[in-house]
Amino acid sequence: MLTAPTDHPLDLTTQTILTVGSYGLWVVLLGIAIRMGIQQRTPFYALLIFAAAFGAFFEPLYDVGMALWFYTPGLWTTFTAFGIPQPVWAHSGYVVLYAGPAMFICDRIAKGLTRTGLFQWAAIELACSCIFEMVGINGGAYEYWGPHVFRIFEYPLIIGVLETAQVICFAVAAAELRRRSSTVAPLFGLFALFPCTFYLANFGAGAPTIVAIHLDQPSPLLVTLATLFSIAAAGLLIWSASCLLPAEAAKA
Repeated sequence: MLTAPTDHPLDLTTQTILTVGSYGLWVVLLGIAIRMGIQQRTPFYALLIFAAAFGAFFEPLYDVGMALWFYTPGLWTTFTAFGIPQPVWAHSGYVVLYAGPAMFICDRIAKGLTRTGLFQWAAIELACSCIFEMVGINGGAYEYWGPHVFRIFEYPLIIGVLETAQVICFAVAAAELRRRSSTVAPLFGLFALFPCTFYLANFGAGAPTIVAIHLDQPSPLLVTLATLFSIAAAGLLIWSASCLLPAEAAKA
């Protein structure tokens, strides 16, 4: 049975880049959120940013499920749960990778985003996920140590697909919450909505993959089939979310 690479060295340069870069982007995104909020007279976008940052406190659950380990020696940590230390850039990473795209998607939904447009945003999120995580993995900050399949530069593709489904579901649900809210108070529901949609996708659509990679004796064939099933389930989630948006407008 495979075990986490607890003795693997941490690349301190990559840690610095991820920390400084992600927190810098957090400041930029928060500035954009505040500006959009002032223009539209709503705290919605700023709350969305902080909801994702808050959601990072539950990252250890994801790490256990997806067999993710942050290299420990020299790691700047916030806390440890399930024996897994959490890096200081986890909160800013959530903001950059999840809240940032969701914020722009919600804004476009309010302006009439179509199903095709949502699929385009899904492609953008998938690309962002791949780039961000490939930098972290190949830069020597962490790894998915389980018997994952379909790896690209050591990055399991299923992770990006599930993250994409998660962001799309969160954005569509958040936009609907905003549309139906007549006061500010219901918007604080974003702090509960984020972890709900996060684990809806990752532990819902990703359930077959999670079980397969944690078997006492993982089967490469079974992991492959489970991963394909999870990819299909994630795609179904994205398609289902798109059905809540208007179809392509008819051409004049």
